[in-house]
Amino acid sequence: MLWSLFEFCMITVSTVGNYIPGMEEAIPETTPEFILVLAIGMLVPPIMAFLSLTLKDSINRWLNIIVGIVFAGLALVIRPGFPAAYLPSLIVIAIVEIVAMALIVWYAWKSKQKA
Repeated sequence: MLWSLFEFCMITVSTVGNYIPGMEEAIPETTPEFILVLAIGMLVPPIMAFLSLTLKDSINRWLNIIVGIVFAGLALVIRPGFPAAYLPSLIVIAIVEIVAMALIVWYAWKSKQKA
């Protein structure tokens, strides 16, 4: 569920960005490579949700810890150039993303590892 929440936050940021005047200029060059990176990034949370249900506990645990930390770091660092007036909405979404990733890492860390 937390991976789904994170995905919805990513979609929300993209959607909100479409309604903000001047966002086209905030990302000057949208290249095919940039779109590929975005697509891969958007596919990771649903893949992680699936893998969380199918992998062995020990692999699932470490994968959630590693990917959760990476995505929490990205949520802290990568932000589009939103105009200052729209930053409060971005901050709320970023907080939800970081809390979701922190909970994923926390639950994975605290889960009992089965051999």
